[in-house]
Amino acid sequence: MNDNAKPAIGFIGLGLMGSAMVERLQSLGYRLTVRGHRNRAPVEAAVARGATEAESPRALAAASDIVMFCVDTSASVEANVFGEDGVLAGIRKGSVIVDFGTSLPGSTKRIAAAAAEVGAEVMDAPLGRTPAHAREGKLNIMAGGDAALFARLKPVFDDLGENVFHVGPLGAGHTIKLINNFFGMTTAVAMAEAFAMADRAGVDRATLYAVMSAGPLRSGMMDFVKANAIDGVKDMLAFSIANGRKDVGYYGMMADELDVPSLIAPATKQALGLAKAEGWGGRMVAEMVDFIAALYRRR
Repeated sequence: MNDNAKPAIGFIGLGLMGSAMVERLQSLGYRLTVRGHRNRAPVEAAVARGATEAESPRALAAASDIVMFCVDTSASVEANVFGEDGVLAGIRKGSVIVDFGTSLPGSTKRIAAAAAEVGAEVMDAPLGRTPAHAREGKLNIMAGGDAALFARLKPVFDDLGENVFHVGPLGAGHTIKLINNFFGMTTAVAMAEAFAMADRAGVDRATLYAVMSAGPLRSGMMDFVKANAIDGVKDMLAFSIANGRKDVGYYGMMADELDVPSLIAPATKQALGLAKAEGWGGRMVAEMVDFIAALYRRR
């Protein structure tokens, strides 16, 4: 990495969060090479602002000091990393791979071992907050990996995040993010069921919320669900049911790898999975109250 200029960045995954991060980096003068997947609009917008579109992950890596991922699953990361056209086939010695997504810690460690063989390094740095925060450089970033590497990347992280944490060795970031999302999704599903149960019992939702929020149960996640349940705002938390189901599933897989049972995650996974199976996967997590209420009305 050139210490006298901003590093060249390759960015794979221009969904809602990734495209916002790319926009932020470009506004600060970083040179970007990008590669999208399904939606062409964010790629074309980035190119219009001066980015270069790579024909393959290999080509993107060859042009970059830092390769950033913001994709949906560990399988997507691995599909872009490995193979003759993958990132590791083109990455330069001394370059870094940063996974901003919510991935399995075991997958992250396997990628890091393969990257080390070609002289590259890896950090996991999952995110908190929303695409709107990304455009303002106000994300929460929980980075796992070597402390010296974190210090090297921190100026870039600081351009993207308001709260930047070095949380421990490689994999610690993804571990904390999975625990965080397990807790968040469990809280959201429980609050959704609480509102739906109130409907079934003939209790006013606003009255239930007034009582619950006056005590220690009050939380940001409660308010995200309340925004839909009472105010009709479905996307205050712009996070889909399908993504919630995936993250809770990953949490369960991590528990299996640690050889311990999760006592709570199966119920949360079942609720989100049932909603997804009935066609609600693309809807927001706060809409679980609508799904559960509809389920109760069928009885």
